[in-house]
Amino acid sequence: MKKIILSMFISVLFTCNDESSDDNNNENTTIENDINCSGDYSTDGVLVDINEEIYNNDESVNNYSIYSWSSDETERILNGNGIPNHEVGTFPNNDNPNTISEQVVNESFTLCPTIFYESGVEAGGPGSAIAYALNSVKFDPATAGRCNDEGECCLAQCQGNWNIEALGHDTFNFGDDMNHAHVQPNGEYHYHGMPELLMDFLGDNEGMTIVGWASDGFPIYARYGYSNASDSSSEVLALQPSYRLKNQPDNNRPAILTALVGPGGGNNPNTPIPMGAFTQDYEYVEGLGDLDECNGRFGVTPEFPDGIYYYVVTDDFPFFTRCLKGNTN
Repeated sequence: MKKIILSMFISVLFTCNDESSDDNNNENTTIENDINCSGDYSTDGVLVDINEEIYNNDESVNNYSIYSWSSDETERILNGNGIPNHEVGTFPNNDNPNTISEQVVNESFTLCPTIFYESGVEAGGPGSAIAYALNSVKFDPATAGRCNDEGECCLAQCQGNWNIEALGHDTFNFGDDMNHAHVQPNGEYHYHGMPELLMDFLGDNEGMTIVGWASDGFPIYARYGYSNASDSSSEVLALQPSYRLKNQPDNNRPAILTALVGPGGGNNPNTPIPMGAFTQDYEYVEGLGDLDECNGRFGVTPEFPDGIYYYVVTDDFPFFTRCLKGNTN
């Protein structure tokens, strides 16, 4: 396995890696409500003092991962270069011809998030940001891949009614790596699902771990949560989404891949397209799992002992939220 040199730690403030006293841990993880929020919640004081420069010598990176999180009176501020701080797959590769390169990431998020859309509003998509991980790498679960009703498909800048999923099937290959991530044509490395080695870096793969912030200001946790959302003493387990495959495909859904254009086009024509290859193959069933239609829920967390709404990265579809509950304006 490739090794990554982590050097020049300007400041490491992830409490899950902190071996200091319990008092210090509590100081870093609980909220100090220094601002007067008019919204439903306050995230002030949580992970707002991070400043890191880490050299990543992975052969597909060979660059510094630079990111900082700070705050002013109303906003959480992210500055970074979008370079991952962990091992990645090989890029370019046969299914993804793009090279990881630095980005300019300057984003702000409200410190006072509020539930604005009870059922969520669709957000994200190629070219936009629904959320950022702590290392300034973007979460972007959707793809630009499409198919038309005749089964003619492409993986980028396509026309068609059927949205191709990056994960959960083997029909279409976007060249994603062990972090369920790959690279856009502009060099932007981004996550489509569980950022496994970022979680390793943060150091707590079996507990509730914040891995980023959504653009509406609510936190993002990965995989785990309390079995009783309102009880921090309850068992920690892998949270389950409330989506499932439909019993029957939608009308006019292509069942056979007849042509594939562009990168990833090595798939043989006349290949069956199984259920799960398209976003439209799934349906939300309230109460089926632990999470709502936006892959989130309200509950207590280590950082928010009084409770907050939060999103969850899951191992199964939708993998990451496709909608937001809060206001991004």
